[in-house]
Formats: sequence, C-alpha cells, structure tokens
Amino acid sequence: MELTIETFRQEIDAAMLSYDRHVVCVFKTPDDCLEAIERLMLKAIKAYENRVEGMRHGIALDKEITIMLSQNEGEAPLCGIYFNLHSPYSREDGGRNI
Repeated sequence: MELTIETFRQEIDAAMLSYDRHVVCVFKTPDDCLEAIERLMLKAIKAYENRVEGMRHGIALDKEITIMLSQNEGEAPLCGIYFNLHSPYSREDGGRNI
C-alpha cells in the first residue's frame, strides 16, 4: 500500500477539528496548522517507510505538533497526531521560589 497524506485524511480532519475547538496557539493560525500537519505527515511517512529492521514507528515533530505512524497487523499504519501543549504561565526555573 502506498502511503500518502490522503491515506490519513480522517486523522488530519479530526486533529484540525480538535485544534479549532480546543487549542489556543499564537504561533499558528488554523491554516498554518494544517500546512504544518501535512508537511509533518510527509516527513513521518518517509521516516516510516525508511525505518530500520525491527523499528515500528515513523515520527515527525515541530515545537507544537508530533505525528507518529506505528506499524500494526493491518495494511496501513496507525496514526497519532499530538499537540505539544504548554502554558505561558509555567516557570522557567522549574517552579521553585526565588
């Protein structure tokens, strides 16, 4: 089976619905997010197709998004799209009092 972005369109659409509904990101508009997901999906597919013997995953990420393709018993790999969330209120010093 040839893997393309369209192979994972259902997962991409679900991720974009979540992004529109729940994620506030000053760095990526929804259009920028979709472009980033599609770009990262191509990288994850390439990593998955070129993985070494015994490896089960293809991973691609940037500061805000991680995509993981995982080998399974079926023909197409499983796809996970994760938003790397953080709070602007977290302390750089690990939260200890100064």
